Amino acid sequence: MSLPLTEQLAYLRLARTEKIGPVTFQRLIRLYGTGEAALEALPELSSRGGRQRPLKAFSLAKAKQEYSDTQKLGGQYLIWGTQTYPTALAALPDAPPLIAAHGHTHLLERPMVAMVGARNASAAARKITAQLAGDLSANGIIIVSGLARGVDGAAHEAALSQGTIAVLGNGAAHAYPRENTGLQNRIIEQGLLLAENPPDTAPQASLFPRRNRIISGLSLGVIVVEAARRSGSLITARFAGEHGREVMAVPGSPLDARCLGSNNLLRDGATLIETADDVMGVLRPLIERPEMDANHRPFRCAPSAPPPSIDDSDRHNLIELMGPVPMSVDDLIEQSQMPVQHVHLVLLELDLAGRLTHEPGGKICLI
Repeated sequence: MSLPLTEQLAYLRLARTEKIGPVTFQRLIRLYGTGEAALEALPELSSRGGRQRPLKAFSLAKAKQEYSDTQKLGGQYLIWGTQTYPTALAALPDAPPLIAAHGHTHLLERPMVAMVGARNASAAARKITAQLAGDLSANGIIIVSGLARGVDGAAHEAALSQGTIAVLGNGAAHAYPRENTGLQNRIIEQGLLLAENPPDTAPQASLFPRRNRIISGLSLGVIVVEAARRSGSLITARFAGEHGREVMAVPGSPLDARCLGSNNLLRDGATLIETADDVMGVLRPLIERPEMDANHRPFRCAPSAPPPSIDDSDRHNLIELMGPVPMSVDDLIEQSQMPVQHVHLVLLELDLAGRLTHEPGGKICLI
């Protein structure tokens, strides 16, 4: 059962509000249970965190406009914490609060593998990509990629008849690169197009690395076909390692600079892939294990008990323990001897006030 429109708009407003990233969004929903309740709490939370002017939520009018624009493009929203949101992606600490989905969402229920690689891919890379993607599709595997030129486009084309998933860095109203406009339209008709950003978001280089975490998060593993030393595909492979996904790579000539990054992955322990059988040997145990049934179960974020009440002295003592040196939340809980919910509530207040930064490894520090 889908969320009522009022609640969908509340989630959308929450996700687009200043200072609310994926981690803060999840904290708010876990604490308040619904988007509307979380929205109502924002001004007081940010004020308690030390913000001089209470945090103002993204406007309802703008949310309605974005919702309408997405619908006009044939899209619907997959919202974190609801039945339709992909289970594997929901487990990420920075899972997108919501994603616009254009096309056949049932593909998200099937096993997925990502295929990424060079934009200026060699003819050999395009050939092996098409062969792998076609054979894996015939084995019931959904191919996920980023709709870039080169390896991405070859993977989508070869898998299109069986269904493929493209994850955009820009909004769904834009086709990037331009030469993939026709492919993007066919993916909407036969596969699935996903976009984290509002539909009118133009392509920007800074958006694509974050897109890559979604590609990895959806998939059982990531196959890198051809990647230079500083290729964006290596970012996807890094995310895969962090997400506990399998990392696979196709070997390439050491004389071709486009293969140096993917060959390094093999040197660092990635699984060497030459055929679809090699890939299925990696994926089959993952598909068959009991935990994979979770992909077919709805993920729900149950409304919690009323948020805890914290007196000012406890809040002051907790903040005193923090500083500019990054520390883990677990260390903060241990040193403060405060209940976990109390610590998370204070961190939420500081986050909304713009006084908290998130560092690599899940650490935090006070600004």
